[in-house]
Amino acid sequence: MFQKLLSFYTRSFALWVILGGIGAYLWPSPFASLDRRSVNYVFALTMFGIGAVLQADDFRRIVQRPVIVLIGTVTQYTLMPLTAYVIANAFHLDPQIAVGLILTASAPGAMSSSVVSYIAKADLAYSVSLTTVSTLLAPLATPGLTYILARSALEVPVRDMFVEVVLLVILPLFIGFAVRHFFARKVERISEVFPAISVTFIVLVRSRTIAANKDGLLTMTGMLLGIGVLMNVIGLVGGYLIAWVSRMDVPQRRSLAIEGGMQNAGLGAILASEHFSDKAAMPAAAFVFICIITASLLAAYWQRTRPAAAVVAAE
Repeated sequence: MFQKLLSFYTRSFALWVILGGIGAYLWPSPFASLDRRSVNYVFALTMFGIGAVLQADDFRRIVQRPVIVLIGTVTQYTLMPLTAYVIANAFHLDPQIAVGLILTASAPGAMSSSVVSYIAKADLAYSVSLTTVSTLLAPLATPGLTYILARSALEVPVRDMFVEVVLLVILPLFIGFAVRHFFARKVERISEVFPAISVTFIVLVRSRTIAANKDGLLTMTGMLLGIGVLMNVIGLVGGYLIAWVSRMDVPQRRSLAIEGGMQNAGLGAILASEHFSDKAAMPAAAFVFICIITASLLAAYWQRTRPAAAVVAAE
């Protein structure tokens, strides 16, 4: 019974995000009062859970398919950050919003992308490989890209961001992996708890951001959603086209499209709030909502579409 409830809770991800956002807007006080440190702990616990479900085979697959993993990782850390940079300058965005947008776009792949890839009949192993590599590179890539692309708007504390990503992402990830290695059977029994924790974290972060920015939200919602949709579509389409040009098979194209369009906006929101302002976290909050909607629709469509015969893969 408990497992069924957890499964329902996780599958209804989009519903909780929407309800949490509405609740935060109507009754902002409880959400705005959430301590950042507490939210950080929940995020670290989420990353621990991701590490606990990783297996040695996930890392072996990276070594076995280096070319397509390299293509996917380069796509992850160039397509969306450059898109965000162009949009921020083209629309002359407020410096805080511009930095938040670039920071979110420079985050690693979303952990939920593997679930979406599974539903969409994409290459799940490829998706896991891309998310793992981009996450491991995040301490250098996320602060570094944000500094390069956003330093003209605001001062970017690269060193502080690097340390925080290591503490919140890499350390819990490896601790989780080690716990899985030594206590595999016990971890298997509670493995379904970790996706539920991830859902809870996303809901908390997005709701807190909405509550903290309630006063200016109405004037910016349309703009943020429009920019978020534009970025998301470019990521999805661009990822698919890059995979197609690279002669990957259809399931791999789907995986790269999903990875290209989905970022770890939760990490983006935490870094934006911690090192800039709650206002800078607004693009991340909007992007979470958009990713859930578009990814769910795309996965549902691809689930009904049988992948064509594979073409030569770039391996």
